[in-house]
Amino acid sequence: MTQQTHEPETHEPASAPTSTTTMATAPTVPTAPTRSTGTPTPLAPPFPPLAEPRPLAEHRVWPRTFHDRLTAPLPGLKALARFAREGAVRPGAEGLADIHRLPCAPAPLPRVDTRTLAVTWAGHASWVVRIGGLTVLTDPVWSRRILGTPARITPVGVPWDTLPRVDAVVISHNHYDHLDAPTLRQLPRDTPVFAPAGLGRWFRRRRFTRVTELDWWEGAELSGVRFDFVPAHHWSKRTLTDTCHSLWGGWVLTDAEGQRLYFAGDTGYGHWFSRIGRRYPGIDLALMPIGAYDPRWWLSDVHCNPEEAVQATLDLGARRMAPMHWGTFILSAEPVLEPLTRVRTAWEKAGLEREDLWDLPVGASKVLE
Repeated sequence: MTQQTHEPETHEPASAPTSTTTMATAPTVPTAPTRSTGTPTPLAPPFPPLAEPRPLAEHRVWPRTFHDRLTAPLPGLKALARFAREGAVRPGAEGLADIHRLPCAPAPLPRVDTRTLAVTWAGHASWVVRIGGLTVLTDPVWSRRILGTPARITPVGVPWDTLPRVDAVVISHNHYDHLDAPTLRQLPRDTPVFAPAGLGRWFRRRRFTRVTELDWWEGAELSGVRFDFVPAHHWSKRTLTDTCHSLWGGWVLTDAEGQRLYFAGDTGYGHWFSRIGRRYPGIDLALMPIGAYDPRWWLSDVHCNPEEAVQATLDLGARRMAPMHWGTFILSAEPVLEPLTRVRTAWEKAGLEREDLWDLPVGASKVLE
């Protein structure tokens, strides 16, 4: 297995053309307040400049496997044997005792205009993002249960029938808790979908007609909003025979005003965050996973713990962080309320402003002022 450590400027997408088109940059905010003083400081330009947007829904040919993008080896027989011997995949009775305390406060979606950035947490990695006049769903999972896990421990924060028209969907990777066929079946088949390289055929088999597949560091535009696909420390698998046959990653959304949101998807901690921050400066909000991390020896390569999520936010240079990927499905052994208490402690220890931690209850919204 080859570890993917290329700098962004040297990585050539799998299906990139042999000649380079004119480079273009997405809108960026010219200045940003420092965390300590609030004094505006100039933002560095993207490095390298962002590439010209790819055409929407273009047909592309991808390699059969993306194993070379892994940043850590997948578990081998020795690790699997250890997991079978001692691995716990669910918290004990004491860890489950706080389920009734999990924050859940569904409320109507806020009113927005084309210049508003707002987010609503539906649960797990599912957000209703309002940016540049668009309503975008991230990794939409509205099902009560997903394959291999107990049912939700908190309800879906946004009833499906209360959603406005969905203008686009972004998918981080093909694991069942991020790519949910029953939920996606409820969307019109002409809904624009932004997906990782190699995952388009899954959507086309289900008759989606506007699927845009992207490699890392590529972007596309829809109605003035740019969608960029960026690396993550994770992997992909949906069946017994398709390990790493499609890519995985996060998304950076940038509107015409330069407002910028980062959706991490599912990821461990590592070198990609600082590189994403350098290439996409001025991130206003990072949606960061903080759960499904215990046992650490088993999950550290693919899932951030709360402290790592805070550090990743700093690496990104993001101004705010909204935790996700916890309090919805029981995927691992940590106590159900622990991710929230740990992320609040880590945020405080880092000396960050409390109002910049958007630790929302399931169903709650926040609007960027």
